[in-house]
Amino acid sequence: MFNYISFRTGLAFIFALLISTLFGRRIINYLQKKQIGETIRDLGLEGQMSKKGTPTMGGVIILLAILVPTILFAMLNNTYTLLMIITTVWLGVIGFSDDYIKVFKKNKEGLSGRLKILGQVSIGLIVGLTMYLSPDAVIRENIEIKGRTDRVENVMYAKKDVKSTKTTIPFFKNNNLDYADAFKWAGENAQKYGWILFVAVVIFIVTAISNGANLTDGLDGIATGSSAIMGVTLGILAYLSGNIEYAGYLNIMYLPGSGELLVFAGAFIGATIGFLWYNAYPAQVFMGDTGSLTLGGIIAVFAIAIHKELLIPILCGVFIVENLSVVIQVFYFKYTKKRYGVGKRILKMAPLHHHFQKQGNAGFDAIIQKPIQALPESKITIRFWIVGIILAAITIITLKIR
Repeated sequence: MFNYISFRTGLAFIFALLISTLFGRRIINYLQKKQIGETIRDLGLEGQMSKKGTPTMGGVIILLAILVPTILFAMLNNTYTLLMIITTVWLGVIGFSDDYIKVFKKNKEGLSGRLKILGQVSIGLIVGLTMYLSPDAVIRENIEIKGRTDRVENVMYAKKDVKSTKTTIPFFKNNNLDYADAFKWAGENAQKYGWILFVAVVIFIVTAISNGANLTDGLDGIATGSSAIMGVTLGILAYLSGNIEYAGYLNIMYLPGSGELLVFAGAFIGATIGFLWYNAYPAQVFMGDTGSLTLGGIIAVFAIAIHKELLIPILCGVFIVENLSVVIQVFYFKYTKKRYGVGKRILKMAPLHHHFQKQGNAGFDAIIQKPIQALPESKITIRFWIVGIILAAITIITLKIR
């Protein structure tokens, strides 16, 4: 039975769920005993100050619930599995260091921004170079067999696995995009430059999505639930890409060995759903940077491993919009302050979820005041989940809509 990926995935999911719920309670009790609570700044948001003292660093629960089942049930000689384990530990250490400085050293700034970015860039570099250098990170490209009407009647695969900078691009009929095509002018060096571009894209994506998840983690359960939705989607994509029959039916590239990522996805989904038991409104524990930085990084690296990184703008739309809301808000405030002497805002507050949580027309000069009435935290969270589910559905159907 252990030869079946589906069976091991089910076990990984169940074990992760049990670890995060049963052992999670003990970890929360320990955090409470040690008075490892969240420090809250009064931003004038409804119900905000009631969160003061809630245990943080709960991301440790997520890390254990992901790593233990993965080590128990996944093939540890699989390059993709090892890459996900390294990513989880690496970003978990960065997030834990940030939380530790905030909680125990009483330094609200936490780990310096430069060190945090350096850590994210480093894991992005490791992932990119692994995809380039590992002999197991290969693809078998789909070859279309067309009939007289120029309609695809069958899909065959090349006889050999090859190293390639090709990835999946959504909404295009021929949806294999090669990074090396941007350097056709370089002749024989095109493939080498293509890998350089690929590694740069990997670094950018890992950093952006990791920070996006971190920014999204501002309401009870919002980042946890969103991550679980993305994890389900990525698990489906990994299974389809790692099964030559399903890949052929969908006319997508076949990725030998990538199906094993489904076991990791099972652990990831179980860990996030289990953590949601305590993190849902009203939260009994916060994940802190230990969890949020790690969840975002895992999602980014997972998508990269299955050559679906160009689907991230759709799948991770919630994280990306949260990121952009902060960037746009800060840029516009600095621009107006420099030009008019007074800084103005576009949103009532950034990141975006706080905009809906803030009362409108209350002495703020934000351009967008709606909704005037602040929405309850639980409603904002659930609506973000619904948007995430819609984006996940769109991500999956891009495999057929071309």
